[in-house]
Amino acid sequence: MRQPGLRRLTKKMNPAFDSNPHLAKWRDFLEDCRKQATSAAPFQFSGRLTRINGLVMEAAGIKLSLGSGCCIEVPGGGTVEAEVVGFSGERLFMMPSEDAYGLAPGAQVTALEPPPPPLRAGRRQALVRRVIDRAKHIPVGDALLGRVLDGNGRPLDGLGPLDTKQSRSLQSRPVNPLSRAPITRNMDVGIRAINALLTVGRGQRLGLFAGSGVGKSVLLGMMARYTEADIIVVGLIGERGREVKEFIEQILGPEGLRRSVVVAAPADTSPLMRMQGASYATAIAEHFRDQGRHVLLIMDSLTRFAMAQREIALAIGEPPVTRGYPPSVFARLPQLVERAGNGADGGGSITAFYTVLTEGDDQQDPIADAARAILDGHIVLSRHLADAGHYPAIDIEQSISRAMTNLILPAHLEQVRRFKLLYSRFQRSRDLISVGAYAAGTDPVLDQAIAMQPLLESFMQQDLHERANYADSLDKLNQLFPPVT
Repeated sequence: MRQPGLRRLTKKMNPAFDSNPHLAKWRDFLEDCRKQATSAAPFQFSGRLTRINGLVMEAAGIKLSLGSGCCIEVPGGGTVEAEVVGFSGERLFMMPSEDAYGLAPGAQVTALEPPPPPLRAGRRQALVRRVIDRAKHIPVGDALLGRVLDGNGRPLDGLGPLDTKQSRSLQSRPVNPLSRAPITRNMDVGIRAINALLTVGRGQRLGLFAGSGVGKSVLLGMMARYTEADIIVVGLIGERGREVKEFIEQILGPEGLRRSVVVAAPADTSPLMRMQGASYATAIAEHFRDQGRHVLLIMDSLTRFAMAQREIALAIGEPPVTRGYPPSVFARLPQLVERAGNGADGGGSITAFYTVLTEGDDQQDPIADAARAILDGHIVLSRHLADAGHYPAIDIEQSISRAMTNLILPAHLEQVRRFKLLYSRFQRSRDLISVGAYAAGTDPVLDQAIAMQPLLESFMQQDLHERANYADSLDKLNQLFPPVT
């Protein structure tokens, strides 16, 4: 019996004790039970480790809900934290969040938190709210600015513990789409080609599509330094450990790090930690958005997040359906992406950029195709442009911002249309022009495209340390295509 129940029972029966001395011993007995309940250790729900198969561990004798945390004892001392990722009958499937070296058969598996008591039927919303409130909480707050953390919220920068008492659940409640503020204000990202030709709005979610070694990280670093945002949250998911340090010290730099929070879950961490790192970065961005701030969320990369989910799903027996990706991968992507965006009217916003790796520069890769469908636009980086020394290597023909028409004036939209027309016309006729097979005067539009091609290419190129704000970008576009008065 719980202590509050004993206290109420004792208080209720006090009149009977006072009128009947023979019942005094029961009063003493109940009081003694209450004191013992106060000092007694809480119940521990535990089971035994029965099997380890690759990345998945099985336990018996314990029942926990999906996403629950547990602790496995290592013989000789120490523990390994794990998370419940599935179950089958009486078997519980867990995934370690760290190295599982040293675990032995029969090791004790203890729940980090007791499972919730049963709930009456017909109260689904209360159940969802209770499960979210009991989910794993991670530190958040202004004390995280300028810090580098892992997926569990532990500092990686050697600057000491986090000076914050605020925490937030990794899982958030779905946002009512009708309560979100519309995208009506543009956001200056400091990149001329994006500001003028692919205008981004506050609360928009865009993908950065490219193969390896085309300049995604450099472009993200420029955005982190130059974007007009109150807070920048960077999630480095599944990247090489060397690139994590290079991104922080060389690409992001002290100026960008000062107003940023970096969550790093490199490729050598467990798939569970990589997925948790992406959720943690999003949770930090949500915290600052709820405070009314404008947040830039950069996640590199969404593909590594999907690969981590694929590793977990295949390990617990989920069948692959599309190029080795199980169905749960395509269900988890929108759950993560939809957490970004605008808050309520007059509140904060999360403008998000997700990098998407295209294997072999194939834009029809399953993850790229799924991401393109759930994002508010995509920016494609071309290997051909990168090989030619054109940076940033933005392929303006294949890139689009779906919110752009609501953010710019009709005159600006006509300039963008004219720019793309001339640029694409020259690209389609490049081979004919290079071999001298085109006769000047045959096509007036192509003649103009040939004449303006050096100016168009110069407009789209930008040095790594050059900042092009929104007003300057429009001024240069007006110089190329003077507005009709």
